[in-house]
Amino acid sequence: MKYEKVINSTPVVLVEFFATWCSHCKKMDPIVIQIAQLLSGKVDVYQIDIEKEEDIAAKENVTGTPTFIIYKDGKPVWRESGEMDGQFLLDKIQSFL
Repeated sequence: MKYEKVINSTPVVLVEFFATWCSHCKKMDPIVIQIAQLLSGKVDVYQIDIEKEEDIAAKENVTGTPTFIIYKDGKPVWRESGEMDGQFLLDKIQSFL
């Protein structure tokens, strides 16, 4: 996976770093999928497994899961870790559109 390509795929990109064993990640999964559907064509959403992409997780200083990073024009503009309200996450992404 070429991370530079991922974060520049659309002007605004949401990346979720997750782990398959993480209970908070499992709770966020349907929310992230729904957001991806709602914003389809405007925002690309990527879910990156920290165990399969350890190098990317380390480069991005991901220490907890889930960690969400919003990129605008390839630059990180917002980052937060942990479970959160879906509407909060959606509003946060839309604020960068």
